[in-house]
Amino acid sequence: MEENSKKDHRALLNQGEEDELEVFGYRDHSVRKALCLVASVLTCGVLLLLFYWRPQWRVWASCIPCPLREADTVLLRTTDKFQRYMRKKVFCLDLSTLKFPVSKKWEESLVADCHSVINQALIKPELKRQRKGIRVTGSKRRRLVCGPNTIEVEIQPIWKLLVKQVLNPFYVFQAFTLTLWLSQGYMEYSVAIIILTVISIVLSVYDLRQQSVKLHNLVEDHNKVQVTIIVKDRGLEELESRLLVPGDILILPGKFSLPCDAVLIDGSCVVNEGMLTGESIPVTKTPLPQMENTMPWKCHSLKDYRKHVLFCGTEVIQVKPSGQGPVRAVVLQTGYNTAKGDLVRSILYPRPLNFKLYSDAFKFMVFLACLGVMGFFYALGVYTYHGVPPKDTATMALILLTTTVPPVLPAALTIGNVYAQKRLKKKKIFCISPQRINMCGQINLVCFDKTGTLTEDGLDLWQTVPTADNCFQEAHSFASGQAVPWGPLCAAMASCHSLILLNGTIQGDPLDLKMFEGTAWKMEDCNVDSCKFGMSVSNIIKPGPKASKSPVEAIATLRQFPFSSSLQRMSVIAQLAGENHFHVYMKGAPEMVARFCRSETVPKNFPQELRKYTVQGFRVIALAHKTLKMGNLSEVEHLAREKVESELTFLGLLIMENRLKKETKPVLKELSEARIRTVMITGDNLQTAITVAKNSEMIPPGSQVIIVEANEPEEFVPASVTWQLVENQETGPGKTETCVYTGNSSTPRGERGSCYHFAMSGKSYQVIFEHFTSLLPKILVNGTVFARMSPGQKSSLIEEFQKLNYYVGMCGDGANDCGALKVAHAGISLSEQEASVASPFTSKTANIKCVPHLIREGRAALVSSFGVFKYLTMYGIIQFISALLLYWQLQLFGNYQYLVQDVAITLMVCLTMSSTHAYPKLAPYRPAGQLLSPPLLLSIFLNSCFSCIVQISAFLYVKQQPWYCEVYQYSECFLANRSNFSTTMSLERNWTGTATLIPGSILSFETTTLWPITTINYITVAFIFSKGKPFRKPIYTNYIFSLLLLAALGLTIFILFSDFQVIYRGMELIPTITSWRVLILVVTLTQFCVTFFVEDAILQNHELWLLIKREFGFSSKSQYRTWQKKLAEDSTWPPTNRTDYSGDGKNGFYINRGYESHEQIPERELKLGSQPTEQHFWTRL
Repeated sequence: MEENSKKDHRALLNQGEEDELEVFGYRDHSVRKALCLVASVLTCGVLLLLFYWRPQWRVWASCIPCPLREADTVLLRTTDKFQRYMRKKVFCLDLSTLKFPVSKKWEESLVADCHSVINQALIKPELKRQRKGIRVTGSKRRRLVCGPNTIEVEIQPIWKLLVKQVLNPFYVFQAFTLTLWLSQGYMEYSVAIIILTVISIVLSVYDLRQQSVKLHNLVEDHNKVQVTIIVKDRGLEELESRLLVPGDILILPGKFSLPCDAVLIDGSCVVNEGMLTGESIPVTKTPLPQMENTMPWKCHSLKDYRKHVLFCGTEVIQVKPSGQGPVRAVVLQTGYNTAKGDLVRSILYPRPLNFKLYSDAFKFMVFLACLGVMGFFYALGVYTYHGVPPKDTATMALILLTTTVPPVLPAALTIGNVYAQKRLKKKKIFCISPQRINMCGQINLVCFDKTGTLTEDGLDLWQTVPTADNCFQEAHSFASGQAVPWGPLCAAMASCHSLILLNGTIQGDPLDLKMFEGTAWKMEDCNVDSCKFGMSVSNIIKPGPKASKSPVEAIATLRQFPFSSSLQRMSVIAQLAGENHFHVYMKGAPEMVARFCRSETVPKNFPQELRKYTVQGFRVIALAHKTLKMGNLSEVEHLAREKVESELTFLGLLIMENRLKKETKPVLKELSEARIRTVMITGDNLQTAITVAKNSEMIPPGSQVIIVEANEPEEFVPASVTWQLVENQETGPGKTETCVYTGNSSTPRGERGSCYHFAMSGKSYQVIFEHFTSLLPKILVNGTVFARMSPGQKSSLIEEFQKLNYYVGMCGDGANDCGALKVAHAGISLSEQEASVASPFTSKTANIKCVPHLIREGRAALVSSFGVFKYLTMYGIIQFISALLLYWQLQLFGNYQYLVQDVAITLMVCLTMSSTHAYPKLAPYRPAGQLLSPPLLLSIFLNSCFSCIVQISAFLYVKQQPWYCEVYQYSECFLANRSNFSTTMSLERNWTGTATLIPGSILSFETTTLWPITTINYITVAFIFSKGKPFRKPIYTNYIFSLLLLAALGLTIFILFSDFQVIYRGMELIPTITSWRVLILVVTLTQFCVTFFVEDAILQNHELWLLIKREFGFSSKSQYRTWQKKLAEDSTWPPTNRTDYSGDGKNGFYINRGYESHEQIPERELKLGSQPTEQHFWTRL
């Protein structure tokens, strides 16, 4: 019973998805709630504050565990490493209004009827394929379960935002500190901090409010769209989009902003998905095939079901009705379950960053707080020993407790990001996640997309290579300026594309556009005369004035199967004017197209011909054709894609030149010199990708390339991996031909050399990911080229790199890169928009120069954050040491003494230290990535020791001077000996300060000695910790910071050597003899020289630390370093010209759990493969 109760108490929500949550059931307990109320009153609300910070404590304290079905409160916990908790109240849904029998077994579906709206809409919505819509009663039931189709972003009231800010733990501690200081008369600094805090809170509230308003305005229109739906037994009906429910039949008019996710079932349309992908290229959507099929719709729509889905937030720019009526779609998801809702949710609740800097900073603050606690007990002991009243003792102990944690620490840690963000903006790099800037400083691997990123986005036509009689014919060169001669190849180029005519302008994919231009044909609107077919006509294409002579007057595209990265092909059904039959044209990746062609039509030398162009870096597209032997248009409309794309005739190759951008080679060289790995992840051909990698010197000259080709298991044959060594042979001046040797001979290791690079296709990666798990990290350590990669594979690959402890950057420009851009530590989208939803960083400059810019700024921001943190840590420790010494004789610094140190120095340092610009050249190593590193810990420890030694020595040595006396105890002695001082000012007997607890607790020779020492120490430490090269420019280039340090030093020396009565009275100092003042200055300068030498010559000496690591055998704990070391010692690695087989001998269908979903895989295949984890709908896209 107890086991069942525990099982019922906990459940897993969104299993396997990005937003996976654990849910625990609790029930309110009256006695516990009463006890919590009493405790809250007794602690003056402190317990309530703890419950606000830790909602799980509130639930544990006031509730008891219970089965989820009985719970009135649930506790949600994220399953990631952060383990964040959320408390939610349970609202009951009255199932009696739905008139469905409720299952009594908790393990079964919520409702016994498996076809009920509860199971369909709440548990697992399925597409209800009907053309007549749903009844009004059914719509009301679904609305009750699914809620309104709205994406509500509340504009929070200002008072609520203020309360949230003020109740932040840091501000609560700061309020306590300032209250304590104000009670002791430390007015000036307290007021200054209060003003800064108020400004900070107001700015934070204003920023949050503005973000809330912007996001609200972004989604506000979504909730006010007027739509037309089909209601069963009532026909067409207009209503507001917020009333839509899953299953509604939506009528699509002309231009239209989609208020929900829907599946297209009739007609086709063109949409702009720029809001989601960053690409403004029109995308054609086609209706869902096999509407009467009883299988799950994602299965019979093949892997790429996205081409049928209209996503919320995208714009329909053109609709093309079929002969059966208007364009219709079935509502699939509503509200926050839509693609736009998922996007808004990711903005509202971003994924937390796991960066060592922030966790180490928290540990340091805990350490400083522990020092403060030790000081608290020290003060209690000293003041109690001297018989000070308990109230005064407690107050002074609390003051020492607050000394070690500087109030400006959290704000100072983020100010470097603010400066870096501004500098990036000047370089047209925009950031929507400033916390990631520091992370960019640790990047040591950058993945690049190829087309549009490394190479020019636009392709230039080179030539066509037609085929006839199973042989390649003479190539047609576009350099002659003549259009492609008429033939099936020309017809395929003119019709097989996704271009549309919008406002008289042809728009679409740049590759399609360039290919169409090569035919010199023109596109016309589909008018009424052209639509006589009785079904949707996508395009009417006619020969242009410069086109080759053609017997065909026009070509009508009747049906389109759009291109997708996962399928690597597209095809169309077209009809030539004057003919009664139909034609199928296909274009796509040559290897893929050849698989759908009859073998006798594919030239025998096809692989050699393809390699001939790909090794030269050309983009190669293959085209194919077949004639459909049917004259019935309705049959064409219902043809399955599998039947259309079969038994084709190979037409030939289209060769396109894909030139490197001029910035590519210098940037890759700069990254290589900085020892930052570069990897290419592309959807293009493997040989083309290898050639581009060589031409760009991503693969350095002289390096070996090993192609890894993996094959899925077949009947009686396990999965295999073949390693093919690519050899370069000179075939002419300046030309290189690539040949692949697949023989059994193995090249000796010495001849191969130590520099090798693996290259593989997405298919091979998929097989290795599933069947050769232990082999994958070995390949990734030296993997450079990954071709024919699908969007899901790109994301999976980056996650695998991250598992090897790489800090991964990703730079891409297309919709196919969206997932990878989000997964990477730093995703950089090359987009025209200032803020792309696809990635944290967006560059308006469409080349990869933004990558080194971002890494430089990241390194500078990271070093600045470390410098500010070290400074503030030392500030707290220096002040703590001086306070300990002065507390020994019941003394402390005066208000204005603290004011100069806190405001004139520390505050100004924090505001300006991080404004130093990044060093223009990338260093060949990264800055330290964690605070708890030996150089940083030693720096703080040694600086603390130096400061401690100097302060203690000065404190003791001043007592040995012949003119010394304990001023606060022996005022007469002091006045009698004042003639020894180099001043003529008169001191009154009662001059002991007006803002301190204990009379005479400031005026002393000890404070007069320690104050200039500590003040100059603050200045020198700020200078030492502002190191420039190799990650930042020299300190003198930061003019404001340098001037502030010089001004602060000058002011301190002026106060030290001045003999003005008003200064001494205001600063509460005692004039001393000139020789003593000179001695103080010499000591502080000596301390500066020693500290500077230790910091610069030892602690910041990169070569010295490398030597120490080698001598003592220290090595990096990163997984990739460990693998590199193992593989360097392995004489059999890398393997070449051999085939390895998986040891499991598993047969059957292969499933890649990294990016597949069981909804995409036919049932018969699921029985062969293990059940994968289901992923979130939008994540899979």
